[in-house]
Parts: sequence; structure tokens; C-alpha cells
Amino acid sequence: MKEGNLTGNLAIEVSGLKKTFKAKTGTVEAVRGICLSVKAGEDLGFLGPHGAGKTTCQRMLTTLLPIDGGAAVIAGYDAAKKPDEVRRHIGYVSQLGGADLNATGYENLMLAARLYGVKKSAAKEKINELAEVFELKDFLSRFVKTYSGGQKRRLEIALGMIHEPEILFLDEPTAGLDPQNRANLWEHIRKLKAGGMTVFLTTHYLEEADSLADRLAIMDFGKIIASGTPDELKQRDGVKSLGDVFLKATGRSLRD
Repeated sequence: MKEGNLTGNLAIEVSGLKKTFKAKTGTVEAVRGICLSVKAGEDLGFLGPHGAGKTTCQRMLTTLLPIDGGAAVIAGYDAAKKPDEVRRHIGYVSQLGGADLNATGYENLMLAARLYGVKKSAAKEKINELAEVFELKDFLSRFVKTYSGGQKRRLEIALGMIHEPEILFLDEPTAGLDPQNRANLWEHIRKLKAGGMTVFLTTHYLEEADSLADRLAIMDFGKIIASGTPDELKQRDGVKSLGDVFLKATGRSLRD
């Protein structure tokens, strides 16, 4: 692969990815040799229960954890060999967010832009653009600690996009939100997809994965146990829901 280019229109290529941790009971294989690919402009839903290894996998792809085995090429760059280049081309929104609660939304966005090397004039334009996209204008001057859960989550996604990344990683973006705020955020994620953004969406919500993802990779016990479009997976197993797909593949409910 020529670095910096998306060979075959692939934004993400993963082969044999592994991660282990030491525990009191021995070695834990959190990610067990997974392979996957994501096309540029695609929304991949990374689905699985708590503890399946989803977040560990995503943290390796975003260079936040070292890779123990296998390889990951993100936006044309090897994540292990050129992590700085990967970071320049991706945005990442973790489960915990990361916004400074004691600063305003505007201050958070400006700081993130400047840290990525965006000039102040360009940063102001980008902040205005994102404030429009994510409906932040009415409270951008307020301290983040006064935001509702939905407002804070929209700001955090905007923070992940301030430097115009090619790929946006979202880790459980709607966890803890009420149904109305969750539906609202879904619409914003759909707008990103419509604008050509590649989205890697980690979730354990079946409805979220079914609604947002072009294609799914279902993970359990550190392995990808099924992949395909939501309709392909349901048709393949002769079932009506993703919950039934997961149950058939693992013998247990996603909520177990």
C-alpha cells in the first residue's frame, strides 16, 4: 500500500489484530486476531455486548493502545509505525467524551482546532460551520458543565471533527442518553454519512446499529463472529432482527 492513499477505496484495513492484558488469573485475550475493512464514506457499525473487545479494538485503531499482533492501516497509514500520521487523519470521540466542563463550548472547539494546527481564522469558520451542523449556536458561549447530556455529546462529536478528519471513530456515542436525545444524535450522524464522512461506530444498541450502519461487524469474546449489511445478516440467518442474528451466532442475548 502507498502511504497516505486509500487503496481500493478503503479507509480502514485490519488484519490479524490482537491485544492481550495481564490479569491476576492469567493472560486475557481481549482481541483475538480480527480482520475487517471499511470503505471510504461507509458507516461501519461495530456491534457487541459489554466486554466483547470493541473499545479495546477501537483504541488500537486510533493509536491509543499499542498493537500486540497483526496490522491496522488507517487512512493509508500503518497505525503501529506512523501513529502521528493516523492521528492527523482521524477524529475520535470516546465513551467518556473529553470536553473541558469548566470552559465554554467555543473555547473547547478553538483549543482543539489550535492543537491540530488550524489557523485561528480558519478555526473560527469551522466552529461556525459545526455549530450550524450540530445545532450548538444557542449555547456555544455557555460553560459545558451547564449542557444537557445531548448537547454535550453533540459538542464532543464536533470536537472530533474540528480538524476535518477523513475518518470519525465514535465509541458508544449515545450511551446514557434518553430516547429523544438518542434519536436526535442519530440524525446528526446520518448527516455526517450523507456528507461523505467515514464513520466507525461502536455500539451495543441493536436498534442503533440497524438504523445507522451500512455494514456491521458483530464482535464477541474478542472475535468477529459475523459481518455484512443488517439485511444480509438477517436474511442469511432467516430471522427478523439483529437480536436474533446475535442469538443464533452466540447462543445468548446481546444483553446477557
